[in-house]
Amino acid sequence: MKVLVIGGGAREHALCHALSRDPQVTALHCAPGNAGIAAVATCHPVDAGDGAAVSALATAVAADLVVIGPEAPLVAGVADAVRAAGVPVFGPSARAARLEGSKAFAKEIMAAAGVPTARSHVCTTEAQAAEALDAFGPPYVVKDDGLAAGKGVVVTEDREAALAHARACDQVVIEEFLDGPEVSLFALTDGTAVVPLQPAQDFKRAYDNDAGPNTGGMGAYSPLPWADPGLVDEVLATVLRPTVDEMRRRGTPFSGLLYAGLALTSRGVRVVEFNARFGDPETQAVLARLRTPLAGVLHAAATGTLADLPPLRWADGAAVTVVIASEGYPAKPRTGDPVEGLDEVAGRDAPDAYVLHAGTRLDEDGRVVSAGGRVLSVTAVGDGIAEARDRAYRAVARIRLAGSHHRTDIAAKAAG
Repeated sequence: MKVLVIGGGAREHALCHALSRDPQVTALHCAPGNAGIAAVATCHPVDAGDGAAVSALATAVAADLVVIGPEAPLVAGVADAVRAAGVPVFGPSARAARLEGSKAFAKEIMAAAGVPTARSHVCTTEAQAAEALDAFGPPYVVKDDGLAAGKGVVVTEDREAALAHARACDQVVIEEFLDGPEVSLFALTDGTAVVPLQPAQDFKRAYDNDAGPNTGGMGAYSPLPWADPGLVDEVLATVLRPTVDEMRRRGTPFSGLLYAGLALTSRGVRVVEFNARFGDPETQAVLARLRTPLAGVLHAAATGTLADLPPLRWADGAAVTVVIASEGYPAKPRTGDPVEGLDEVAGRDAPDAYVLHAGTRLDEDGRVVSAGGRVLSVTAVGDGIAEARDRAYRAVARIRLAGSHHRTDIAAKAAG
């Protein structure tokens, strides 16, 4: 099988890492890729958001499957362009990707499907936002209705800060604050069948102890030893299947990866948000433990044959991912700094620990340099959370990037 992965971050490197180890995959391509992906796939300088260019590339490399990683190309309709070219694609249509592209639309779907979520108001004026904030009270939760690269949500006790965020957006969803730990659960779907993966937990705030601004994610781990053993089955029955059924009923079937961000509240499971693609950095931790070859699973979701597959197989133990971010991230990340120590991780720790590239590129001298806010995802596996965590942080210690920062408490509580 010839596979083309679209995107250039650590999520796409995780996908390529898994696909490169799949005996079914005879050729692996990525567009645009990054410095790390180039080691396992042929990279092409194609704009991930250009549907015509992506479909032309898929045809040129005779791809049997296209896997679209980021949300922006999905919302822009790149999957539609690839399907129109006759190539199977893992990723929802633009209409179905509105589940992530519009939080107001997602709330509408959840209401119609009876999916438990936070009470909310959709606001387009400052007066409406002020009224909604006062109706719910602090902590205030204000979400930009559109895509914001994981940074469109403000949770604050400061009413003026909440109102300022609402004022800066064309449309916002203001909702009640949900207590309890948050969990990410991915599910593969072909529009009818739904196959959940293993749950993960990510860390959104920039600094230790959940301090600092929201980011795209600073680390993750899987599985969750503290979670109820029946959690996945419950979410499958009350969230994932009803949502997929409602999308199909509306004539906009959702196929690809449905990501449910969940809060385990004192009143039960509630959906915080939906995403229309693999999450970053949770994917890095989840795929590290998947033993079923990935290509066949994604192809089945893309071609409507997911129900024919045997149950997924998972490795025992755990996986932990720690993100290394550039100086100034998330506000004003500095780029262009050399990344050193990568060979030390590959030489000493692989396969227990490995580095997935996010914001990297090769400079004119062939050196790996930083090219974004989140630069690397260091991922490790172990017999349990504590061992995986120890291996991940030992690998992190070998990476040298001027001014970089990372959280030191990823999975600390779960490790005991």
